[in-house]
Amino acid sequence: MASPSSAPSILHHESEINSSEYPNPLLLNSSTSLPIRSSGLGMSCFTMTFGAISNITALGILAKSRVRFRRQAKAPFLLLAGALLLADLGGHVIPGAFAMYVHMDHSQRYKVAMHAIEPAKTFCQIFGASMVFFGLCPLLLGCAMAVERCVGITQPLLHAATITVTLVRRVVLLLSSLALLLAALPLFAVGTYAPQFPGTWCFLPLHGPRSTADTNLALAFSCLGLTALTLSLLCNIISGLALLQARVSSQNVKPKSAARCHRHASSSSSSSSSSFCSLDVEMMAQLAVITVVSCVCWSPILIHILVSVMQFYQSSSASVPQPEGLTLLGLRMASWNQILDPWVYILLRRAVLYRVCCALHTEGSTTAAGSSCADSRRQIPSLH
Repeated sequence: MASPSSAPSILHHESEINSSEYPNPLLLNSSTSLPIRSSGLGMSCFTMTFGAISNITALGILAKSRVRFRRQAKAPFLLLAGALLLADLGGHVIPGAFAMYVHMDHSQRYKVAMHAIEPAKTFCQIFGASMVFFGLCPLLLGCAMAVERCVGITQPLLHAATITVTLVRRVVLLLSSLALLLAALPLFAVGTYAPQFPGTWCFLPLHGPRSTADTNLALAFSCLGLTALTLSLLCNIISGLALLQARVSSQNVKPKSAARCHRHASSSSSSSSSSFCSLDVEMMAQLAVITVVSCVCWSPILIHILVSVMQFYQSSSASVPQPEGLTLLGLRMASWNQILDPWVYILLRRAVLYRVCCALHTEGSTTAAGSSCADSRRQIPSLH
């Protein structure tokens, strides 16, 4: 799964497969005929290619921005954004390759039916580990981006003194290691990965019999994801309110400064406005959209996993019946996270925001000029 990031592309690949046609794929040893739909394979190829190209394009845009802002406060944010996009790209390519392998093995189902269970089980373990790692990484990195911007906006001096590129690299390494640790535990017999409905992807057991270790791992995944989303929302709200307050304060101070020294105030205001629009607004717009996309895409499946775990703990039986269709629906929603993440950087970059700001400013100026002209025309008769 995967970003503020956003779920990996594999989630979208698997949602395209008709569950009635795939009762249990490669992962289970079966000699029954399992026809494969060419449309599902074509959609998988298209989604994987489109997602990979989108992330590569966004990485190119970030690379140019990093050259321009290498010595400015934006460098840590760009490093985190680059790590997020790399996680999204890996979530498209690596699990996507597993998805293509599943499709190709369906076309050779008779050969697969003669395979032993061990290779299939090993494949499922690796598949599930990639789903957990590429699902958790973008959520944690998106949270780190929100915290970095919150500190940069509310405590600029502290940010300049402590938030360095070296520190950000360590944070990226720490968060990636945390996601890798959780994903790798079932590979060392702490829990396990199992085929999930409709049998075309592997994840921590969410339905049917499961061990306490499986349930604890699912709970850890859900709690980490929901905590990251909640912290991102709180930091973005604080950052947004701080920017709004600073904007209102600057507009209130502007007339007083202009009365004392019009030229100096005009130059300072113009420079401040340009810096405000080019840095803080650009980063906050990108971060806000990433957080909204992550919350919309990931909340359903994370909450569903949490509810499933809670029901398991509250039930005296080892198996709690649950609608598996909800898991698949949440999977489909989460699949769009890594597809939409790169377009945030493609569409909400400084050049686009500048054009939008200019268009709004021009429209506002035209409206104000028209209102002023109308008022002056009303006052003309009274002057005679």
